[in-house]
This record gives sequence, C-alpha cells and structure tokens, in this order.
Amino acid sequence: MLQRLQRSTWRLLALLASLPTAVLLFGSIYMLGSTYLEGKPVNLWSGLEWASETLTTTGYGAYAPWNHPVMILFVILTQFVGMFFVVLVFPIYVLPYIEERFEVRLPRSLPDMTGRVLFYRYGPAIDSLLAEFQQAGSPFVIFEEDAALARNLRERGYPVVLGQIDEAPEGLLGVEQARAVVTNADDHANATCILLARERGFAGPIYALADNPLYRPPMLRVGATAVYTPTHVLGAALAARASTRINPPAEGLQLLGTHVGLTEFRVRADSPLAGRTLDELQLRKRHGVTVIGQWHNGQFSAVTSATMRIEAGAILAVVGAHAHLTEVERLAAPIRRTGPIVVAGFGTVGGKVVEMLHDAHELTIVIDEKLAPGVDIVGNVLEHATLSQAKVRAASAVVLALSNDSEGVFATAVVRDYAPEVPLIVRVNRAPNVTRLYQVGADFALSVGQVAGQILAYHLLGEPAVAVEQRLKFIRARAGLLAGLHPWRAQVRERTGAAVVAVERGQTVFVRFDDAFLVRPDDVVFVCGTLSSLNQYLREFQATPDEAPPT
Repeated sequence: MLQRLQRSTWRLLALLASLPTAVLLFGSIYMLGSTYLEGKPVNLWSGLEWASETLTTTGYGAYAPWNHPVMILFVILTQFVGMFFVVLVFPIYVLPYIEERFEVRLPRSLPDMTGRVLFYRYGPAIDSLLAEFQQAGSPFVIFEEDAALARNLRERGYPVVLGQIDEAPEGLLGVEQARAVVTNADDHANATCILLARERGFAGPIYALADNPLYRPPMLRVGATAVYTPTHVLGAALAARASTRINPPAEGLQLLGTHVGLTEFRVRADSPLAGRTLDELQLRKRHGVTVIGQWHNGQFSAVTSATMRIEAGAILAVVGAHAHLTEVERLAAPIRRTGPIVVAGFGTVGGKVVEMLHDAHELTIVIDEKLAPGVDIVGNVLEHATLSQAKVRAASAVVLALSNDSEGVFATAVVRDYAPEVPLIVRVNRAPNVTRLYQVGADFALSVGQVAGQILAYHLLGEPAVAVEQRLKFIRARAGLLAGLHPWRAQVRERTGAAVVAVERGQTVFVRFDDAFLVRPDDVVFVCGTLSSLNQYLREFQATPDEAPPT
C-alpha cells in the first residue's frame, strides 16, 4: 500500500510531519531562552504559541521585544525559517499534490481496443493523420508518457492514456484487441513498444516511424510489420520538386519530339495575366499556346474550363511551339531550370535532399550556420550577404530545409523578396504552418506530418493512393470520337479535364489550329493532363493510345 503512494503524496506527508516538528522544536528552544536568557519564564504552551505565530508570520502579541543578543538572533532565524516554509509549501508540496490528483483522472490503462488503432507517443509526424481519423470517425487511442502533453491532448478532444511502458508495461494490457499499432517515439522506445505488444499476443500490423533508416531491419526483426522514415521521405519529396531530372514537368514530353515544348511561367502581380480568366486572355487564339494548369499554394489545378482565373504568384504550365512560348514571355516570367539548386539547412532532411540531388547529378550549393562536411557556405539564410554569396538569384530552385518553423516562415519571406522568380520549396514541421508559408511566398511546402499521414492513411484508412502531388503526362492517341471535330472546340477540357495540344497528320505536326481545322480519323492527337483526366479522355472519346514514335 505504502509503496504505491505517489511522490507528491510523500511530500505532503513530510510537510504535515515537519510543521508540528518545527513548532515543537522552536517553541521548546524559545521557552528555555526566554526563561534563562530573558528572565521571563514561560511555559511550554506559551512557547508553542510563540513558535506558531512566528512560523506562520501572524505576529508575536505580548512576547516582544527581547533584550539578549542570542535571543534576538534566534527570533530572526525563526522568522527566516517561517518565510522559508511559506515560500516552499505551495510550489513543492501543495501544487504537485494537486497536479497529481488532476492526473489521476487521465486513464492509466487502455480501454476496449476492439476496432481501435493505438498510437504510441504523439508528435508532428502523426498530427495530420489524427485529424483525418477524427474527420473519418475512425476510433483510436494515444498512449502518451509525457503528463503535460497528455493533458493537452485530452483538452483537444483526443482519447489518451498516460503511462510509462518501461516502468509499468501493464499499461499496454488489452493491446492484443487493437486493429493496428503505430509507434512514434524514438527508435529505442519504438522497439520496446513493438516487443511488448507482440509479447501480449498482438498479431495485427505494427507500423513504426523511425528516425534512423539503419534501425529498420532490427525493428522488423522484433516484430514491426513495416518501418518508415518520414523525414527521409520528406527530403526525397522536396528534392523531387526542386529537380526536373528527378521529377520532369510532365511524363511523356519526349513523344512530341522537337515540335512542342512545355514551359513554366511565373505570373507576377503586375502581369497582364494576373486575375484574368483564360476566356478573357484567349491565349490559344492569340499565341497558339495551351495552358495546362497552374501551381498555386502547392496545389496543381488543371484547366477544366475557360473560366479558370489565373492567380497572381502562380506558376503556369504552358504547352506550345517554342516560338509561340517565347511570345508569352512578355506576359509572364519563364522559370529558369538551369543553374545550381540552393539548399539551406543541412540537418536530417536537408542532408537527404542534397543526397538525392547529387544522385541525380544536380549541382548544389549548401548553406548552414555550422561548418560541416558538405556545407559550402557558412552563414544565415536570413541575410542578403549569404543569399548573394550563394547566388540565389541565379539558382534553378531554392530548398529551405530549416528545422524551426518560425525561422522557415521568415526565411521564405526573405528569399521570396530577394529572388521573386526562383522556385521556392520549403520544409515545415507542423502541417498548420503550411498555409502560412504559402501566404509569404512558398511555391511548394510539405510537412513531415503530411508525408507520414499519407503513408499511414493508405494502410489505416484505406485511401487508394499515396501521392504528394499530381503529375502531368502526355500521351499519343488515335482520333476516336474526336474525328470531325475541332481540337479546341470539342469541349475536351470541360468533359475530361485533359487538353489536346497537337495533332500529327502524316509527316506534319500541327500545334495551332485555324477555324476550319478538323481532326481526321487517321490523325494522331497529343493529349496532356493528369493520369485521371487522361483516362477520362480515353473513355469519353473512345480513343486508344498510340505507342508509335513520332515521325
């Protein structure tokens, strides 16, 4: 029984014992000092009364003043001891006792886990996923070891259990009924949780989020079903967004040969394109180019209607003959895809970004505040001198892989102001900060929570695919039901979301069509869109892919 008392309870019991002890001790000494030093005999009860009045700072009544120096020093000492008790009684004894009584209301054991997912430890990596779980109404429980964090999670409406699996492994009693387990602690604690869950008979899937990929095999050995390293996946996604060698603007672009190109343009706020619809601009008719879609706030919006409005700051994906694309440059600034890629921040994520870029034979310039192997410039990315030294304005992209979200948001604003045209890709820890990054000028922002959430949602919520962004693709197709129709007036976009960008007829490829142009049954059309829109096009126009190489 006594062994189960909490530390604050022992403190409170010690306080209750020390107070009367102090009163008795100082009261007895006062009785002897007053009798033999002051010549004012008092009994024990009077001494106890004086001691209690002094220790509680309530006053002395008729016992003052004193004449003997020893007595005066004793009174002073007792006063300081009393103040010491007053100062310490609340923060050391009373408040911890109240807090632990409050913590008792946090469950210390798992509820019925049938159909629930157990998350071991909370963190940014599962923040987005928990929001999806709540939105989908899928039951879950968080097992948290930090008391303050557990209370915060409960206030947010999350079902949480407080415990320490290394000190009290019985806290996992009932885990064998769970639908799945996700471990999100440090790698060593993850391994402990996996072992305990398997020892208790849990036979379902265990997904571990690891910090170090080297620990993946050991975690699989102790019982994990799958081990993921979200920070490394995040680094790979950022690198892919920065490099056209890793992630080309569109798959299948080579099918068009040299006839047609795809170029990305930045729409400045003062551009004649900003804020206007495609119907108003008539880019196809005036310049012979087709706008496939626009990147804005990290999302790619494919053009499905001429009423689509071009946003200021967006990046347009435009297809057309190279000469026609040059005409558009006076309306918007082309995105430079030559030059080094600047990476700011050389931690776990930044290191993975640089590793992938080097594997793709990209030239990089690495900025970090600390000198380390692989760092090219030691400096602060918030300073223009550092940006100038890194030649940021001549870069093909800038990747901000900073570990602090506040610094990342401000650095995004600084870099965007310094180099308005350069593609800016930003890493963020917490998903809610993604919106702030887009507000200050990021072209693409991704959090570790989004990455881990997409991976785990695929397994736990049955989402059909894991994708960071939509991909553009070009295909060649037979004319199908498009035969006899004008390529740009057949409502292809409205019906499918894809766009016809060129027509191959014999040895000639047409990229601009006059009013009299009609597709012939033996023509081959080039269509651009997302994977889903291209599939819709093939169904809607009963077309079949043509895999023959362009002439």
